[in-house]
Amino acid sequence: MKPLLFSLFDSSELARRLQESLQVDVGEVTFHRFPDMEWYLKINSEVKNRNLMVVDSLNQPDEKILPLLFFAKAAKELGAKKIGLIAPYLPYLRQDKRFHQGEGITSRYFAEMLSTSLDWLMTIDPHLHRYHSLDEIYSIPTFVLHATNPIAAWIKQHVSNPVIIGPDVESEQWVSSIAEQGPFPYVILEKVRHGDKEVAIWVKLQKRGKCELDHPK
Repeated sequence: MKPLLFSLFDSSELARRLQESLQVDVGEVTFHRFPDMEWYLKINSEVKNRNLMVVDSLNQPDEKILPLLFFAKAAKELGAKKIGLIAPYLPYLRQDKRFHQGEGITSRYFAEMLSTSLDWLMTIDPHLHRYHSLDEIYSIPTFVLHATNPIAAWIKQHVSNPVIIGPDVESEQWVSSIAEQGPFPYVILEKVRHGDKEVAIWVKLQKRGKCELDHPK
């Protein structure tokens, strides 16, 4: 029996494309907010003995994680076999160590929540810094896709004489991969974070490919 594909939030277009390419069935679910903002959900499709795929980007995760966990729990109670999550954006990877006494390592807590409710996870280029792999924090199978090849192909087709700019040193792993496929020149900016919404960024003298940039006068 074909897997059943659900889109819970804002990924209907992605779900449509996946349905066409994978030739899977699409399931229906109803979500509703009570006046006190609690969630109501009803799975309208038969899920018994079916493998389910949920596709949604988890941007603004605090609005989405409870409905997702409720959906997974209800689906399992209704007899679903396995439930996988396709999340192009995977949140809660920023806090990957305890920087100050008393802080929570929320990347681990989030991974534990998803691992207890789902059977596998697929994402695109997760923001891994101190972790080498999602397997360090997720106890379910994880699959990582990379967007650098299609990004490089799009740039080749649509942009003349591009320069690829990375906002900080952590971005170099993706920027350099895109640049190599051009080949395109690229530059990595220096960044100092002074708070959640206050960031200083500047250009340091460096050379990548054919591009040379210096401090502004």
